[in-house]
Amino acid sequence: MAQNIDLYDAILNGNAKMAHAATEAALAAGADPMGLIQESMVPAMDEVGRLFECEEYFVPELLLAGRAMKSAMELLKPLLSAAGQRMAVRIVIGTVKGDLHDIGKNIVASMLEGSGFEVIDLGTDVSPENFVAAVEERKPQVVCLSALLTVTMPAMKLTIDALKTAGLRTQVKVLVGGAPVNSQYAKEIGADGYSENASGAVGLVKNLVAEA
Repeated sequence: MAQNIDLYDAILNGNAKMAHAATEAALAAGADPMGLIQESMVPAMDEVGRLFECEEYFVPELLLAGRAMKSAMELLKPLLSAAGQRMAVRIVIGTVKGDLHDIGKNIVASMLEGSGFEVIDLGTDVSPENFVAAVEERKPQVVCLSALLTVTMPAMKLTIDALKTAGLRTQVKVLVGGAPVNSQYAKEIGADGYSENASGAVGLVKNLVAEA
């Protein structure tokens, strides 16, 4: 399937209304939902990530691109479900217990979804027990933990420990991120990786999945 330029441009430019309209038009013309994701949406979000890395795009542009991508996905998800299709990799993401910040998490979730991953967003103030329950129920390959406060960072280790206690740690890769977090802390608590921004998180997930 050829790339849908209108959909690609709408996401790249962060135009949610245009993304929705382009998706509607493509579907009416008989486009394959998964093809739209793989050929148009994923490349657009990859380019958004590249522009962010080059400092041509910043957080507002990431948020707008993510919103445009979600606008298109609202039309595609029901069709994928009806056809019994789903993304190859499932990710659970959430801000850890005690922390109500979600902007960074939301950007990462949008970038991951736009890059072709199935994302289950647990929201904020997520307890270790709720992360464990989500892993048991949804069977993800990756768990992403976010924290913006130094005082909530220990909840990341508690969550990893809870996954170990439940016998689930070896079944998932755990990534951590957030303003106070760094690669050294990620190693100390036994995480599989750390990224300082959304674009890096996408690349990290792709690498971990490829290794697995």
